[in-house]
Amino acid sequence: MEMQEQLRKIQEEALAQLAQIDDKAGLDALKLRLMGKKGELTLLRRSMGQIPAEDRPKAGQMINEVVAALTAQMDALDERLKAREQEKKLAREAIDVTEPRKHTPIGMQHPISLVQDQMLGVFTSMGFDVVEGPEVEYDLYNFELMNIPKNHPARDAQDTFYIEDNVVLRTHTSPVQARTMLTRKPPIRIVCPGRVYRADEVDATHSPVFHQMEGLVVGEDVTMADLKGTLDAFAQKLFGQDVTTRFRPSFFPFTEPSAEVDLTCVNCHGKGCRVCKGTGWIEVLGAGMVNPKVLEMCGIDSRKYSGFAFGVGLERIAMLRYGITDMRALFEGDVRFLSQFRDD
Repeated sequence: MEMQEQLRKIQEEALAQLAQIDDKAGLDALKLRLMGKKGELTLLRRSMGQIPAEDRPKAGQMINEVVAALTAQMDALDERLKAREQEKKLAREAIDVTEPRKHTPIGMQHPISLVQDQMLGVFTSMGFDVVEGPEVEYDLYNFELMNIPKNHPARDAQDTFYIEDNVVLRTHTSPVQARTMLTRKPPIRIVCPGRVYRADEVDATHSPVFHQMEGLVVGEDVTMADLKGTLDAFAQKLFGQDVTTRFRPSFFPFTEPSAEVDLTCVNCHGKGCRVCKGTGWIEVLGAGMVNPKVLEMCGIDSRKYSGFAFGVGLERIAMLRYGITDMRALFEGDVRFLSQFRDD
């Protein structure tokens, strides 16, 4: 009876203490007091050797019942404490959607990307397809099919990066034109945007890596007038209706006749200013009629078909369009500079 009374007292005190516990530390302390190595219930179990043999089964059963009852109560309290702590954690981490938030900066498109998208929009609206090609190119496509054979003086002007004797980093996007003429039959109407490479020193107007967009039209009865009309339409859609083109005689191996193409100064609109050095014109691109030799090398009958081609530097257009005076700013990745640009 003495053990039964002890168990009743231990259970009542434990239940009373459980009702007061409100944290994990208090619960752990109670478990240790009852069931630790020197806990009250542990010591009772160890004292069973002093009980007569015939009374031990009943005493063991009573101890086990108290241990089971208290364990169930403590486990239930443990679950409630965990649930309450989880609720507090969720409350601490909850987002108040009514609070004002800091503005998250949104990235802007690079000026080169903006200009390229604008130009592609102009040319695709005129029926041009967009074609791309590899930046690491064979000499055959980069030079020879463009009427620039080995030892031709024009190769010196290209300042080429050679990977192997017959493999180069393309110096223009013209190889895409050659590849297209070799695989398509006229009529052909394409533009070829892309990155190109030349061994230039870095300064305000030059870079060893820059971007071009070239255009090619091949068909029956294609004339220089078609070329001028196309470039006039391009200039007016990009810079305004008061902008026109002026052709000056030039030389390119892959076109004959060839021309340097000027645009009405977009800064002064032809009146003369510092940007155009008082002339009212700005040199922008090169163009001309496709050399018959190029057509023949690409398997196109030059007696039946003619064509025109043009090439423009995207950096040049971006600098004109956005009033940028130093090309190096386009490659430095300065967020303060790039954040100024948006697509109009």
